[in-house]
Amino acid sequence: MYVGALEIDVLFGDIRSLKEKRSQVKPILAELKKFAVAASEVGDANRLRRASFGIAAVSGEIGHVHEVLDRCERHVAAKPELDLLSVRRRILGPED
Repeated sequence: MYVGALEIDVLFGDIRSLKEKRSQVKPILAELKKFAVAASEVGDANRLRRASFGIAAVSGEIGHVHEVLDRCERHVAAKPELDLLSVRRRILGPED
């Protein structure tokens, strides 16, 4: 079994309230879940223009984990309303 974790830090454009930020974060998380992953906002919840998304995928094949996480990263990076600041990836396998 392989477990992949992806943490994506983003910067939103013109956001004037936490409520407005939330209205942008929620659809992104819902879209990510269509990739059969667990996804959540994991940091910067009280910062107006920043957000951190945590994404996890599990598979019996390491290649599949990388493929799913790559798709999630590309999906978030393609959003015109935000800038991708950083991406961190960790993979745990049977030898860990």
